[in-house]
Amino acid sequence: MVDVHPELAPAVKRFPNVPITPRTIKLNRRLFLGLARFLKRGREPTPGVAMADVIAPGPAGDVPLRVYRPLSAATPTPVIAWIHGGGMIMGTHEDDLQLTRLADATGATVVSIGYRLAPEHPFPAAHDDLLAAIDHLLAEPERLGIDPARMVVGGQSAGGGLAASMAQRLHDRGVALRGQLLVYPMLDDRTAVRDDIEPTEHPIWGRTSNHTGWGAMLPNPPGADEQPEHAVPARRDDLTGLAPAWIGVGTADLFHDEDVAYADRLRAAGVEVTLDVVDDAVHAFEVLVPEAEISKAFVASQDEFLRRVLT
Repeated sequence: MVDVHPELAPAVKRFPNVPITPRTIKLNRRLFLGLARFLKRGREPTPGVAMADVIAPGPAGDVPLRVYRPLSAATPTPVIAWIHGGGMIMGTHEDDLQLTRLADATGATVVSIGYRLAPEHPFPAAHDDLLAAIDHLLAEPERLGIDPARMVVGGQSAGGGLAASMAQRLHDRGVALRGQLLVYPMLDDRTAVRDDIEPTEHPIWGRTSNHTGWGAMLPNPPGADEQPEHAVPARRDDLTGLAPAWIGVGTADLFHDEDVAYADRLRAAGVEVTLDVVDDAVHAFEVLVPEAEISKAFVASQDEFLRRVLT
């Protein structure tokens, strides 16, 4: 196994390092939600932030949104379109603990978008839902008291990868974003077939689980010569003109190499990039051990970027 930071090691040792396979997706969905509740035990959402559930019309039915708005914020507020993680196969858009904190720290309205999960709903289902929700925010900003000219797309893990795809697609449609917040994003299906990485070498999310996630979402096997346009953000050739990006990842994270490579390619294309690489940090480390000093610094770096680009 990769080296793990001493602040994280006790929690990582307790975490079951069991790969997700196609046969265990449904079981792991339940375990994922149970683990999320366990990690949040004894903690309360940040006060002073209103929460409301809203529906956006989507291509295959309603798209659920959960809106987090600072009560003290002046109208209209900046807006963060947030996309949850879960490897394309798990997760929920209802994350009151993390997203009330984010809204309070940035003064922005955070809109967390639900989307259809693979394998029941493969590409382009999630992308279509996310685009429909963002279109709704752009078309009816008064409803939520937001300023669509001050929008960031962001997310964690698979949500970070989907946010990168949304940044690309919105750019292609002429929508100007203030930034993209990519927290250890899942960007490249080719990582799932690297033969220099052991299947369970990385804790929390390893190569076998990664292969399962990409394989459930993509029409072609992970690592195939061709994938649909926009399905895999790291496969896009031209990154010119994309919104400023914050990319954060640990060196003990399976996504480290692909994330750093994407940051380098963005910079080469003239895009402003803030890259935060944390030594010996595993996937989702700031969620697993939020009280660690490296976790606090990681979150503070995100907040600083968001306040800068949204002001």
